[in-house]
Amino acid sequence: MWVMTQLVRQFKDLSPARRFWVPGVIAAAVALVAAAEVDIQRRPAGEVRGSKLLWRVLSLNALGSASYFRWGRRTTQQ
Repeated sequence: MWVMTQLVRQFKDLSPARRFWVPGVIAAAVALVAAAEVDIQRRPAGEVRGSKLLWRVLSLNALGSASYFRWGRRTTQQ
């Protein structure tokens, strides 16, 4: 409970502009993680560089998800 009170106080101490951007950045990070997880689930194992399980674990945060989209997928030749 004490930690939550501290976080709320810190959030309220931010400037109005930062209070506006923080929820947006958090929502974007959550959307990126969700998109990576869905892509890993639907993509065949042959189109993923390395282990799908490894990418699932790495994609639990926004940096890992961005890395998956950059380096974890194989491009298909059409």
